[in-house]
Amino acid sequence: MMQQLQRALSASLARTIISSISTALMLSSTLAPITSEAAPDPKKVLRIAFESADSGLDMVRSQNSIYSSWVGDTIFETLMTYDYLARPVKLVPQLAKEMPQISADGKEYTFHIRQGVMFSPDPLFKGKPREVTAADVIYSIKRVVDPLNRSPQSSSWESKVVGLDELIAAARKGKPFDYDKKIAGLEEVDRYTLKLRLTQNIPTILHLLANSTTGAVAREVVEAYGDKIIAHPVGSGPYMLESYVPRSKIILVANPNYRGFVWDFKSDDPKDAPLIASMKGKQMPQISRVEISIVEEEQSRWLAFEAGQFDFDNLSKSMAPKVLDGDKLKPKFASQGMVLDTHIAPEFTETIMNMRDPIIGGNSLEKQALRRAIAMGYLLSDEISLLRYNQALPAQEVVTPGMAACHLIILAEILYRGKSRNIWPEREHLFVPGEVNTVIWKI
Repeated sequence: MMQQLQRALSASLARTIISSISTALMLSSTLAPITSEAAPDPKKVLRIAFESADSGLDMVRSQNSIYSSWVGDTIFETLMTYDYLARPVKLVPQLAKEMPQISADGKEYTFHIRQGVMFSPDPLFKGKPREVTAADVIYSIKRVVDPLNRSPQSSSWESKVVGLDELIAAARKGKPFDYDKKIAGLEEVDRYTLKLRLTQNIPTILHLLANSTTGAVAREVVEAYGDKIIAHPVGSGPYMLESYVPRSKIILVANPNYRGFVWDFKSDDPKDAPLIASMKGKQMPQISRVEISIVEEEQSRWLAFEAGQFDFDNLSKSMAPKVLDGDKLKPKFASQGMVLDTHIAPEFTETIMNMRDPIIGGNSLEKQALRRAIAMGYLLSDEISLLRYNQALPAQEVVTPGMAACHLIILAEILYRGKSRNIWPEREHLFVPGEVNTVIWKI
């Protein structure tokens, strides 16, 4: 189980983290910038530690860094996002005013963008408000596939949008990517409306539009900062960058141009009841400043957390025996006001055997039987208890509980096993424990 330790400044602040730091929640229709009456409390400062450095704050060029994504999700807004309290998690509009209109054949999506959404202040805007428009969203999607940016997410968009592959092909021949060329697949209908036309029905396209790589950016900002854009992110999310020291420190402050929203989310999970009770009806965001330190050594992070230097941190597996007594906090830590929360992380580990190995490789019945024997003889219970300090669960499938399509995957696997029983058992035993997040708040 991967775990998290969290110490908040107050009980209210502790329960604010999920919503105020992660913007991946459905927003209300409130469009006015944050006023002095609704501004975040300047006394509320969140101090956290990352166990590894980010890879820059240009989400298009970020090398799939989860830490860059965590920060980027608070700075940038995408057309779609997620309601994380829903079970399973579901897609909801963010920059989009509502869920898109989808054609009968599933190949055309019409998005209406919220009006009055402003980018955070930046010197390039010369003191004037800069509104997010459909053109900004189109430009931001095109940036993902521009070969010059070498985005890890570029392949996710290839062969999906009408006319986009032609732009990519021309750029790969040495020509600059033509951002001004209009294509049928990305049509700016008007200032606040865009049509996305696909080459085929792709139900997962909305998930791509919830990825922070498609977060809306202003073209003039990107072109002005050039390669330095990784340290000059300008978005429309609830936070903006105040300072950035690579591999050391990131400081975010509340975006004064952010429209805000009223916290009103629901969940069927009884564990969420305290969060809902404490947050319902509050103006978001609640926290005015976020200070992020890069501390790679887990012992140092834990000592800093104990000393009150951080408000929450990941509880590493090796620290679990010191902190936990079974599935509860040891009295020493509970008496300090720490609160324990555990949830399954959306990840799993899979071990694959080398099919080219001279001893276990090959497709003969004997080799298959040998691999099955090895897999079936491997004790996941021992791995969980000895190597993962009881901070993991046996994985039953590749999609963890709480994620969309979880049970569909189970059904697909059952059907697959029924048709190919001589193949599937060899693999099904190779899934090893899924991680579990445990959150500890200090209140």
